Amino acid sequence: MSPRLYPIGIQNFESLRKDGYLYIDKTALIHQMVTTGRYYFLSRPRRFGKSLLISTLEAYFQGKKELFEGLAMASLEQEWLEYPIFHLDLNISKYASVTDLMDILNRNVTAWEELYGSDSSERSLPLRFAGVIQRAYKQTGRRVVILVDEYDKPLLQTLHDEDLQGEMRSILKPFYGVLKTMDGCIRFALLTGVTKFGKVSVFSDLNNLEDISMDERYVTICGITEAEIKGQLMEDVQNLATNQGLTVEAALRELKERYDGYHFVENTIGIYNPFSLLNTFTKRKFGDYWFETGTPTYLVELLKRTKYDLYDMAHAETSADVLNSIDATSYNPIPVIYQSGYLTIKDYDSRFGYYTLGFPNREVEEGFVKYLLPFYANVNAAKSAFEISRFVQSVERGDVDAFLERLQSFFADTPYELARDLELHYQNVLFIVFRLVGLYTQVEYHTNRGRIDLVLKTDRYIYIMEFKLNGTAEEAMRQIEEKGYAEPFAHDGREVIKVGINFSSAVRNIERWVVNS
Repeated sequence: MSPRLYPIGIQNFESLRKDGYLYIDKTALIHQMVTTGRYYFLSRPRRFGKSLLISTLEAYFQGKKELFEGLAMASLEQEWLEYPIFHLDLNISKYASVTDLMDILNRNVTAWEELYGSDSSERSLPLRFAGVIQRAYKQTGRRVVILVDEYDKPLLQTLHDEDLQGEMRSILKPFYGVLKTMDGCIRFALLTGVTKFGKVSVFSDLNNLEDISMDERYVTICGITEAEIKGQLMEDVQNLATNQGLTVEAALRELKERYDGYHFVENTIGIYNPFSLLNTFTKRKFGDYWFETGTPTYLVELLKRTKYDLYDMAHAETSADVLNSIDATSYNPIPVIYQSGYLTIKDYDSRFGYYTLGFPNREVEEGFVKYLLPFYANVNAAKSAFEISRFVQSVERGDVDAFLERLQSFFADTPYELARDLELHYQNVLFIVFRLVGLYTQVEYHTNRGRIDLVLKTDRYIYIMEFKLNGTAEEAMRQIEEKGYAEPFAHDGREVIKVGINFSSAVRNIERWVVNS
């Protein structure tokens, strides 16, 4: 038997099917989409299969019946008609200026005009787009299909520049608005992207667009479910388990911990990251594959620009209105981080309509927090993993001094621009460090502005740490003793180490610590 072919980086449905690559059948949901509605919007994180979904729809509307043999669509569809298709992919360019966006839109409209003709009276891009839609309908006798991949890339790449983003919106808004204007000529439309911009943005006039990003009916249309793993990929799990020296059950648990946990709708099943999962099966080795393809710097820029307290990110609470739409003028980074796939729905309060968010899985938590470290602390990006390993080793052998000296080095050379928000900076660095250390040990902490109560557990030790800002290490130790922080661990059997630490704004660093075991 020939080895399984995994579609890593393959986004073309026709190529995938003809070359015999693995395809997790989503065509029943696609048939549901095309037969029950006309205008759709779908937001999903990068590398989640949005482009393949667009390509599958394109093959369907081209009437390529042969590509769907053996799939659900083969028995569901009877007509297999061919429609004129306008496929716009905005993922293929970088948007450093308005010219970049104008060029790609013009190139696509020009190509469509070569097929269906042009009119000299149509001078603007929206008019040309509307004209070519109308002519395609007239010439073929069939309404057109419009597929837009990564509609939001020009907006995401200009999050740091409000003026430039405003110019991008002013171009895209009337262009996408053609979908409503030309309703009588359109059979189907789908726009996909990582984020959804609302209010003053590109969708403000496009109220005929059905957003299925948080629609229970389509929660599994991108990504892979546990049922799909157990139904179609168990041979792959077995091969992975054998290669890693694990039982099948242990391999399934590891896959779930690393790659599952995305919830796009409350009270629904978790979704596995398809890119990470397929890479794991290909290489028969666990890894942080999603992060190897890069993390967008706009996320860090947004966090720093909004002076966001990272502790809030780990257990953020927000409403559906906030999650569903990004206000380009807002200083709340949570919707962008959620829609980008770094946070997911953990809980939902139906009474008040509030969502609790958190990291979906270990790959995302470790990768994202590790990615943040060099932006907040005095550590080289290439050495961040090494530095964290040294942290963990110091903790495991009970070397408090080595641990805190290394932490001290992270606060060295605090940039001047952070000095004005030193307390927040201090909080954020500690959050990153202890979140990463907690992936390899057990960390429990309760936080308020200006202080951290931390319990850190290893096989041999239990650390109780109290941090003070502009106080004394002795005061921190006195608080540990007076409030009896160690009492719950009196009969634990492990050695309890109490550490009082003072952070001084004068030196912009840890000034002193005391240890009592």
